[in-house]
Amino acid sequence: MANPKTSPAPAPAAKAAPEPLQVAANQPGELKVHGHLMTLPTGLFCIINEPQKILEPSGLPGVRISLPPAGGANVQISAFRPDGWLSPVGDAALVRVVSGPAQVLVTIYQLTTTPETAPKLQVRQLIGQNEPPAPPAPPAREKVDLLAHIQTRGDVGAKFGTWLGERGSQNWIEGFAIAPPEGLDPADLSYQGVLGRGWLSPWVEAGQYCGSRGMALPLLGLRVRLQGKAAELFDLTVEATFTDGTQAGPVGQDETCEGAALAPLEALVVTLTPKKKAKAKK
Repeated sequence: MANPKTSPAPAPAAKAAPEPLQVAANQPGELKVHGHLMTLPTGLFCIINEPQKILEPSGLPGVRISLPPAGGANVQISAFRPDGWLSPVGDAALVRVVSGPAQVLVTIYQLTTTPETAPKLQVRQLIGQNEPPAPPAPPAREKVDLLAHIQTRGDVGAKFGTWLGERGSQNWIEGFAIAPPEGLDPADLSYQGVLGRGWLSPWVEAGQYCGSRGMALPLLGLRVRLQGKAAELFDLTVEATFTDGTQAGPVGQDETCEGAALAPLEALVVTLTPKKKAKAKK
């Protein structure tokens, strides 16, 4: 008797190709970090990260200026941003070397996924070894609307609508802060310092210090703006005098108040005037 025909055994199924590894969107990205030691003589220096295209939403590439592990008390570093970063939008840091030569550590942070671009760092010597800066003064304790650190005088305060600094004194202002009016969000009042021709410090909100203190670097003007509820309630004007005897203003909110020759800022007055509509609602 013939054997019944049997069906052939099925061929083994081919193994599926492994799927490519997917990286989670919230997984930290890797960074390329480069460190360089910069040697500076005695004096005061401004290190500027000149503006260039920002390739990432994170703001990278970024730069930090810090002391090396063996850094001493003879070097002081003060960045214009409170978090210490020098992003490629023209941020800057001041470096004061009391006794040189001394070294500072320049660290550059970049993402590995972006083309490598070197930052455009510019170093300006502001004061040489024969021009020591004025010593810092303790902060003012009285309650004021505006506070400024003034050359040879230290911290001085004033109210809105009154002059801060002494007109005709030729003592420049190194930095200032404006307190938020009572009941208003500090973010609704912000300001910048003029550092050079077409060069302003980053915006800081009310209550924060803008500029330097005790490092002998003058501001060359200022810019103040109102937003939100503050802009609805107040009109703002700014006036200023400069060490070359000139005066600027009054200018309105979000307008730069500076001298034609960009002489150091000597005195300023910020005036807040309640709007008529705001008065009528009360």
